[in-house]
Amino acid sequence: MSSAHLTLNLTEGSVSFSFSPTAARELKASIDELMNRLKAVASKTTPSSGKPNPQKPMEYRHKGEEVFLEVFCNPNIWASPFAAKVLLTIRDSNLRLSTEAELTRVIEDLNQYLEQVGD
Repeated sequence: MSSAHLTLNLTEGSVSFSFSPTAARELKASIDELMNRLKAVASKTTPSSGKPNPQKPMEYRHKGEEVFLEVFCNPNIWASPFAAKVLLTIRDSNLRLSTEAELTRVIEDLNQYLEQVGD
């Protein structure tokens, strides 16, 4: 099965790599869980409720035929889902890119990719 290319827009520039629709759906499910955790942290900001329960970070890893992708986010350090950023690592046999990306932008790029591949 050949993979389409997922393009992630970064703060400055973008990166495009081979990514399967199945892997994209798995990443989307991980991000959906992360959004729930971020919302849980954001809703516990009232002083009367005390300290919020720490949420588990999202650690998504995918080893494709050509590229390895890792997405990490600690929901406990962001005030809201809209402020959150993720750490991306994309590597193949010749190149390694580690950078930060806005979570909302990654979600938009992932949704656009899934629309293009017919999901």
